Amino acid sequence: MKRFFTDFRNYFRYAMYSAKASLQAEVAGSYLNWLWWVFNPLCMMVIYSIIFGYIFNAKEPYFSIFIFIGLTLWDYFNRTITSSIKLVKSNKAIVTKVFLPKFILIVQKIIVNFVKMLFSIAIIIIMMIVYRVPITWNILWVFPLLAVYTVFIFAVSTIMLHYGVFIEDLNNIVRILLRFVYYLTGIFFSVEKRLPPSISYYVVRLNPLSYFITSARRVVIYQQSLYWKWLLAWLVASILLAMFGVYKIYKYENSYAKVI
Repeated sequence: MKRFFTDFRNYFRYAMYSAKASLQAEVAGSYLNWLWWVFNPLCMMVIYSIIFGYIFNAKEPYFSIFIFIGLTLWDYFNRTITSSIKLVKSNKAIVTKVFLPKFILIVQKIIVNFVKMLFSIAIIIIMMIVYRVPITWNILWVFPLLAVYTVFIFAVSTIMLHYGVFIEDLNNIVRILLRFVYYLTGIFFSVEKRLPPSISYYVVRLNPLSYFITSARRVVIYQQSLYWKWLLAWLVASILLAMFGVYKIYKYENSYAKVI
């Protein structure tokens, strides 16, 4: 782990510059530039609010914010995980010519997607003001929640990056699984209200995505406290997963250039 922290410190500046260049390139030539990062999630929220809020007559308080929080956290996870699978192959020119700790490529993607998520968070804040959502000190829990969520995403991404080099079909398999998880995580409904208490208790806490999304809604919308013991549990689990993923990357990183 000492090597990991040394490499992270030495190459973090590269990740920042690379993320900045990636964000600039993404909006280059577009008339609306970065506004697409606002319009895209906002349009999705409107569509899902109409479908589930009016057609399916959802009864959740502040339903538009309810959905938008779920979509925001899901997109952060989904974009990072799916891109990490082919991250080594898509950066073949760099990986085969210069030494670069491969997990730094994940850090770069996390920075890019985190910046995009900040635009969605800004929309959530504006919506809370418009809908006059009460605010308590519990909302401060959102900061450690996002921090642990980022560690979890990094951990899963390291594993996806490693096995994505050797398993050609992993990208298709993961996309199918993520689509399945997408509808079971509770993005459009409350897991705690729709499922029996004996089942929802374990679904919310043992499903990481459901836990983070439900917890974010609790502290942002409903002024409730966080399941902080489970937050610590997921932090420990994420660190262990990250250690496993980084170990795999360091062990086989010399083989990546030969495989790709």
